Amino acid sequence: MADEGATDLTLYRRLVEEARPYWVHVAGLLALSLLSAPIKLLTPLPLKIAVDSVIGSRPAPDILVALLPSAVTNSSTDLLVLIAALVMLIAVLGQLQELGTSVLRTYTGERLVLGFRARLFRHVQRLSLAYHDARGTYDSTYRVHYDATALQNIITDGLIPSFVSSVTVAGMIYVTARIDWQLALIALAVTPVLFVLTRLYRTRLKKQWREVRELESSALSVVQEVLGALRVVKAFGQEDRERERFVHRARQSVWARQRVVLAEGGLGVLVALATAVGTAAVLLIGVRDVQAGALTLGELLLVMGYLTQLYEPLKTLSKKVATLQSHLASAQRAFSLLDHPPDVAEQPHARPVVRAAGGVAFRQVSFAYDDARPVLKDVSFEVSPGTRLGIAGTTGAGKTTLVSLLARFYDPTEGQILLDGIDLRDYRLADLRNQFAIVLQDPVLFSTSIGENIAYARPGASAHEIVGAAKAANIHAVIARLPHGYDSQVGERGLRMSGGERQRIALARAFLKDAPILILDEPTSSVDTTTEAAIIEAMERLMRGRTALMIAHRLTTLAGCDARLQIEQGRVIEKGRVSA
Repeated sequence: MADEGATDLTLYRRLVEEARPYWVHVAGLLALSLLSAPIKLLTPLPLKIAVDSVIGSRPAPDILVALLPSAVTNSSTDLLVLIAALVMLIAVLGQLQELGTSVLRTYTGERLVLGFRARLFRHVQRLSLAYHDARGTYDSTYRVHYDATALQNIITDGLIPSFVSSVTVAGMIYVTARIDWQLALIALAVTPVLFVLTRLYRTRLKKQWREVRELESSALSVVQEVLGALRVVKAFGQEDRERERFVHRARQSVWARQRVVLAEGGLGVLVALATAVGTAAVLLIGVRDVQAGALTLGELLLVMGYLTQLYEPLKTLSKKVATLQSHLASAQRAFSLLDHPPDVAEQPHARPVVRAAGGVAFRQVSFAYDDARPVLKDVSFEVSPGTRLGIAGTTGAGKTTLVSLLARFYDPTEGQILLDGIDLRDYRLADLRNQFAIVLQDPVLFSTSIGENIAYARPGASAHEIVGAAKAANIHAVIARLPHGYDSQVGERGLRMSGGERQRIALARAFLKDAPILILDEPTSSVDTTTEAAIIEAMERLMRGRTALMIAHRLTTLAGCDARLQIEQGRVIEKGRVSA
């Protein structure tokens, strides 16, 4: 229990820290929310005056006597009209306060979530490919999109309402004690019971909500996976099978959520029972006091009105404790993502680099995705600046892993990789990545226009530079024939374009980046011979004056290389004109 409490306290502290940039909005929301306490205190007052001073014979309250002419306070009719006006005024004030609070709560909450999501998204991008390879992207997506809302739910919908409820409870207790302190004590007798109940349920609910979040994330992963491979699913006619797989995982989350609802419902029943016992006890004793003349009927009605409003915040506090466990479970998942350190970390005083010469050296490099799967073993070779190196090998030999290490998507398990004689780990990561232009076997395009995809390498590029890069990549003529030219949308993952067109757009992107080192990973493996010729011609222009590493199965693709490296089962088995 103590550990759980310490964990919750740590989470609350971190959540408050996340909300600090928006403290003005939060403070305004808190101040506006606190106005509900005096409005609630005023709500039962007109009924008390009507019973005691209109129906009964007691004089009007001193404050009304001091503020109003005696003709009004001494006239039952005028006093009744005043009471009716007070009821309407209090109702209007209450509605205005609720409207203002609702608008400010929504605005503040959305700002909090947007800032937190942006921070999570930035961190997810900084995590290494090893993390995403191991965990998948679906869980991270769920945490960024859904778990991030915990900040809004806890700050604006949890802590602030709980604080306001506490202030309201304090005000109700004070006013009730001024009328009859014995009734106030009886009403408060249920408070320890409520505290014990929420304490008992808290840990259980948090654990159950964490399970719900994990299962919902798992169900979402099926949806994203199937939509990402929809052509394969349709081609093999597996729609029903995938639906069953989704339903199976979703059904698990449904039952988990059902168990949470039952637990929260049980807590609600016990809280309602405790407050009902308190209400019954106050009513029983209060009626006896009225009969004995120790209390007026109006005062009893006022006490009962305050008691209802006293128990309502207490119920709110108890329910908030239960509801907060759901949000705390989400917050814990979000912060665990933020706390995961990037496997590819930047040194505290990393070296800047503007434009590298392009000399590359691998020195006894080994790498494994996990202990059971070594991918590269004791790889050593050197490439002089401006050299075109062809890398050949069978599927799974480790070719793509090798160039991924060069771009520092991963760090080697053993050994060193040098760029211009300096270990890659000593460079600033952003500067290092800026030295490479990469064209993949399956080129990645974003669901924007062709022009924006080419300019992804250099967002500030002019239209003239974009067209120049497209011409160099032998794709300008194709783009010019499209109805919207460079503004044509490529569709999700570029699927409106053919494979050869996507490849040449990726080459245009590399031309525009103008990096000193070029990595070409199977750039012509999935195109026809005519398109391959156009791509090879464009690659020839692109490789001039640059260090180039080209991966290919076809030896004809590597014909223009200055040197060749043969890799099999993670080892270099042949080097041609490469100094070791």
